[in-house]
Amino acid sequence: MKAVLRIGGSVLGSPPSAKVVSAYADVVSDLNSEGHSVGVVVGGGQVSREYIKSASEMGLSPYQQDTVAIHASRLNARLVAMKLGGVSSVPTSIDGMLQRLARNRVAVMGGLKPGITTDTVAAMVAQRWRADILVKASDQNGIYTDDPRTNKKARKLDKITYEKMKQILGGTHRPGIHSIVDPVAVDHLIESRVRLVVLNGSDAKGVIKAIHGEKIGTVVS
Repeated sequence: MKAVLRIGGSVLGSPPSAKVVSAYADVVSDLNSEGHSVGVVVGGGQVSREYIKSASEMGLSPYQQDTVAIHASRLNARLVAMKLGGVSSVPTSIDGMLQRLARNRVAVMGGLKPGITTDTVAAMVAQRWRADILVKASDQNGIYTDDPRTNKKARKLDKITYEKMKQILGGTHRPGIHSIVDPVAVDHLIESRVRLVVLNGSDAKGVIKAIHGEKIGTVVS
């Protein structure tokens, strides 16, 4: 199976937790051993948002704000890549990511370009690679009817359609957006119809459950 794993920066921690990075590296290695190919896309999390805040206060443009955030995500990605196999560089293009996946059956990247988040990068990799599944390890248990951080009555949804996901999460990009799945990624997923599982990333082994087809998080299909 071809699986894309999107690890939220909020899951890794700020700064990244050695324990969490090691746990995800172990999961990716286990999946490789089972015969799966895994493309990992890592977010910048709170560090990225702090850089965006500083850049905004300095009067820098949204393009420049996104640019500094991308570098933070790539630093996180390099840490994960180094733990996986000592590779100190990470791809900075979709083509580069696909080439590395073809060679090694595993590759890690961070942000790509201003105007899109790592959610969208993961969706683009999944689409170009024709992945079987995209798993997002987030700081929430799945997709809810509303933002559970601000609405205590929000209900978690176990399974939804792409169109329902668009109704809940659609919108426009802005630097530092912190959505369970960002609006631009939602549009890519609707186009590609790649199966998506959104789950709580506090336990890295949840990714294995998702790829094995066990009930976890929210399934979008």
